[in-house]
Amino acid sequence: MIFLLVKLNLMIKLLFFILPVLVCSFSFGQVFPERPKPPKLVNDFANILSDREELILERKLVAYDDSTSTQIAVVTINSLKGNDIADYSFRLAEKWEIGRKGKDNGVLILVALEDRKMFIATGYGMEGVIPDAIAKRIVENYMKPNFRNNNYYKGIDEATSVIMGLASGLYTADQIGRKKIGLSRLIFPLFVIIFFIVISYSRFRSVRGSHMAGSNLNFLTFLFLMSAMGGRGGRGYSNFSSGSGSFGGGSFGGFGGGSFGGGGAGGSW
Repeated sequence: MIFLLVKLNLMIKLLFFILPVLVCSFSFGQVFPERPKPPKLVNDFANILSDREELILERKLVAYDDSTSTQIAVVTINSLKGNDIADYSFRLAEKWEIGRKGKDNGVLILVALEDRKMFIATGYGMEGVIPDAIAKRIVENYMKPNFRNNNYYKGIDEATSVIMGLASGLYTADQIGRKKIGLSRLIFPLFVIIFFIVISYSRFRSVRGSHMAGSNLNFLTFLFLMSAMGGRGGRGYSNFSSGSGSFGGGSFGGFGGGSFGGGGAGGSW
């Protein structure tokens, strides 16, 4: 009898020891969408974007990645399945290695449709450019109002444009303030800056012959997309694309080995 009691006591202690390990293993061993790393920057697993919207957004982000090396990834999922959205975002960003190795200049925008939650996770190299407070303002001022009107594309599109402006140094975090800025005011200086980048890059790459065409097209794609936004508030991008092949070249080269440390902010709508 005493032997059975001792054995039962040992089993209970063992259970209390193993249970937390099993819980942690389940949480951290969860299957993320599209494993291994997907060949795109925009992964709409929740199907909240039309084919055209996804294509336009993808080309916008690919062009920006090509011209600046900063990778902004957009992921939509149906449900977090009980996971904390911040923790899920960081682990997904780490799993896919968004951003460049050594620069850690990746940003992940995660949207969980059924949970009505969103989060902007910033890589180590982007935490100074987009502090947590600024990431929160982007969520509150750009994503939340549009998401409440079921305008997911516009919310994501405007959020990525603000992140681009911050990362490119067109304005500082302090200049964003607590009110929604007019994105059209950013177009002219952005156009001028990218124009000079195109010219400089063209001269540098001219010795490489035909390879120049595809690279220039990526830059020009970004220019046209940003110019369109100025007059039509994001939705104007659709006027420059009538389906696959509208712009031609420029494809995502893959995530580059970036790391994340916990910076970012989120919210719900």
